[in-house]
This record gives sequence, structure tokens and C-alpha cells, in this order.
Amino acid sequence: MLFGGFFLSAGSLMLFLSHAQVIHFVTSFGEMIQMVTLFALIPILSLPIRYGHYSDEVRGLIQQKINSPKQFYALTSGISFFFSSFMNLAALPMTYQSIYSSVSQFPITNKNRYLSRAITHGYAMPLLWSPITPIVGTVLYLTGTAYSKVLPYLLLLSIGGLLLDWGTANRIPRFMNGHWQKTRKEIAVSKSGTIAGYHSAKLLHIAGAILLLNGIITLLDHYFNVSFLFLVSLIVLPFAYFWSALIGQAKPFFSGVRHHFQTYIPKMQNQFFIFLTAGFFITALRVSHADAIVTQWVDMLIQVTGLRVFLVVLPFIPFALAFIGLHPAVGLALISEALRSQVLHQSPIVVTVAMLGGAIPAFLMGPYNATLGMMSSLIDEKPFTLSNWNFSFTMLYLALLTVFVQCIYSIL
Repeated sequence: MLFGGFFLSAGSLMLFLSHAQVIHFVTSFGEMIQMVTLFALIPILSLPIRYGHYSDEVRGLIQQKINSPKQFYALTSGISFFFSSFMNLAALPMTYQSIYSSVSQFPITNKNRYLSRAITHGYAMPLLWSPITPIVGTVLYLTGTAYSKVLPYLLLLSIGGLLLDWGTANRIPRFMNGHWQKTRKEIAVSKSGTIAGYHSAKLLHIAGAILLLNGIITLLDHYFNVSFLFLVSLIVLPFAYFWSALIGQAKPFFSGVRHHFQTYIPKMQNQFFIFLTAGFFITALRVSHADAIVTQWVDMLIQVTGLRVFLVVLPFIPFALAFIGLHPAVGLALISEALRSQVLHQSPIVVTVAMLGGAIPAFLMGPYNATLGMMSSLIDEKPFTLSNWNFSFTMLYLALLTVFVQCIYSIL
């Protein structure tokens, strides 16, 4: 509420001092409406996954196929990546509920740290490219870049980040090695009592749905000249309904949608208020021409450092703002007008990748964002503790992002 109040007051003051028309005090709220709409609708995509009991298949997979803590970490991170591609924030509790009962099979001393790192690292990587992620639609809207043009680069960076997580996770189980041989037989015994019923084909439903959704959105974005955020918002409800109908859950789907609007939307009112007032503030900057000052500062920074160095600095802007409570979408929106003046004309794809890539550390370490907030409630730890646990991986990811951005800047 504090940030919302600041954005509202500062925006109103700028409009008043610039003698803006009264109508601007109303229309200026429209900047972030599409993103708020997407935030409100995206959780509906989790309904067919819940009603289809896909998490039960994950538990079956763990019980029958996983033989070591390293494999378990990779699977947990991978499942979180998988669910996040389609469920956004709902992926966190879904992954946790799917794997928590199995963690006791492995000799892990700090289970909360282990689970938090695996789940949040895997969860964050699809936020780079998944069309149902509000940050993706917001950045594409701000930069005016076509989804199909940046998708290959975002997918490559996303997979690179996941592989980086798996590679660095090899160091996590070292303290377990002394106990691992003792428990190997116990795990084998527990598996002998595993109930039958795991069907790998059922998990392929989610993979197929992800590919289908991305394919539909990419095609529509290519052929129709409408906002990416509006396009995704339009598809969410019918897509979730048809999936639910295909698995015989059409009736529960409608009750789930009703429950969503009755419970989820009121809980998100503070977040929606911040986004709407941030949009108001950004529009007020433009209407009052105060954005020229920010643009001048950014232009001066680029002239002093050069574009290559600025592309290194750019991802740190949403990362830094996350520690004072600003969502990455808001932070990026605040500087987007300045970027449009020069940088976007030179390297639109590279800038878009740098902006989206810079949002990921904010999700991983921002102590006030919804990611760590929800994860902390699941494992009963403080958000700042989770932020510290993610520090080493976040620094490695930022190094990967810097190298990746510089490489595609040289190529494009």
C-alpha cells in the first residue's frame, strides 16, 4: 500500500503541475490493466492439473525411478520447472505437495533448505519464456518485440539456467555421503511396497498442453496485431476449460473458477493496487513529459559506459528494486520509456532478453515478492532466509546471463 500511495500521489502531482486535462486522471490507470487481468486469470490454468491428479503421478515417479539424493534434487527442480511453465505461482505448492512425502527416503539433514532451493530454482527458469507469465507479456508489451523472435533465445537461457542448477547441485549432497550407503537398502525396501499406478503417459499431458498453448499463442501473436497480454488473457479460460473437459472434469472446473474469483481475487487486491497505481505513475510521467529526465539520465549512462556495459548493468535494475518491494514488472516499466529512445532501436531482441533475464534474480532473492512469500509459508521459514539460500545460485545465474547477453549481442 505504501508504494501504491506514493505512485498515486506522485502521479497526480505531476499531472496537476503539467496542467493535464481531467480525463488524464482517469485514463492514466490503463497502463497496467492488461497485466492485472492476466494476473487474475492465470491461476485458472492450474485447475485441470489439480483435478487431473497429476501430482499423484509425480509421487509414483519418485517412488519407482529415483535412487539417490542427486537424482531427487534434479527431479524436484525439473518438476517445478515443468509445473511453472503452465501454472505460474501455483507451481510452488503443487511441487511441494508432490514431493514432500518422499524427501524422508533420502539422508538430507536440512530438508527445508534442500527443498526450497530445488523448487524455487526450477520454478524461476520458465518465467523467462512462458507466455502465461505476466512478466513476459509485460516486457514484450513495453519493448514491442514479437514473441516468436525472442522465444528461441529465452528457451536457450532457461534450459541453461536449469542445467546450471543441476550442475551446482552436485555439491549439495557431499555431506550426505557418509549416510547414503546405510540408507540405500532401506529405500529399496520402501520401494518394494510402492503401490502400482504410475503412468508416465499422464505426465505427457502437461508437456503436450504446454507445447499446444505456446503454439497457439505464437501463431495468434504472429497473425493478429493485438497486445500479447490481451491475447494470452483471452486464451486462458477456454484453454483451461477444454483441457478439463477432455479429462472429464468440466463440472468441477466451473465451481473451481467461481471459487477462484471469490477467494483469490480479494487476496490479491493490494498487489493489483500497486500495479494499477504504478501504471498511473508511468503514464503521468509521459503525459507531463517528466519522463524526458529519466530518458536523459539513461542516455547519459549509455554514452558514458557504452551499450555493452549498459547491457551488463540493465539486469541489476529490477534485481535491486526487488529489495525495496517492487515487482520486476513495475521496475522494468519505470525505465522502459527511457530505453525506447535509443537502446531498443539498436538491439531490441538483446534488450528484451536482458530485461526478462534480469527479472529472474528478483524472483529468486526479492524478500518481498510472492515467490519467496509463498515458499516461506510452505516450509515455515523467513523469506530473508530463503533469499540467502538462493544467493550463490543467483550470482552464478547472473554471470551466465551476462555472458549469454554479450554473446547474442555480438551475433545479432
